Amino acid sequence: MHRHHHFFGGRSEHRGRHPWAGQMGGRMGHHGRHRGGRVGRFLEHGDLRFVVLALIAEQPRHGYELIKELEDRTGGAYRPSPGVIYPTLALLEDEGFIRPAAGDAGRKLYEATDEGREALAANQAGVDAVFGRMAEAAEGADSTRPRIGRAMANLGMALQQRLSRRPITPAEIDRIVAMIDDTAVAIERT
Repeated sequence: MHRHHHFFGGRSEHRGRHPWAGQMGGRMGHHGRHRGGRVGRFLEHGDLRFVVLALIAEQPRHGYELIKELEDRTGGAYRPSPGVIYPTLALLEDEGFIRPAAGDAGRKLYEATDEGREALAANQAGVDAVFGRMAEAAEGADSTRPRIGRAMANLGMALQQRLSRRPITPAEIDRIVAMIDDTAVAIERT
């Protein structure tokens, strides 16, 4: 069975899910950070699906790495929330466009499948146009605060993952607290 996938559209259903579940369709609203109305100009309905696929096709990535990469490519003008990225990853995995990478421990690392690369090739012009608009947004953006916010969020996520993996010993807690305290002192001195 041959399936058609289009950049600005797609299947009307997929395993009972809306094909654009988790995407913001050109408006930021609560799905991601918005500055100066720029984001709505470079992401249209359905763009995020193939943009995420393109980033994974470049190299295997975790969900958080995708959030960071999109923020970096827009100069901090857009940082998608996990509530946007993770449903998009689930949709791409359901479609057979991505799969978990073999041998990954910890965060789920995704890689593109052959079917995903074919779908991406068929939609490359649209992806390139979005990346071009992202680059334009990045040129005039002040990315200082978003980058610091992203780094703080990364620290919080790393702590949550570590605390949820297995019981933590008092010695491990002491090491983690010391690293955070040392970092705080180093930041104050810069």
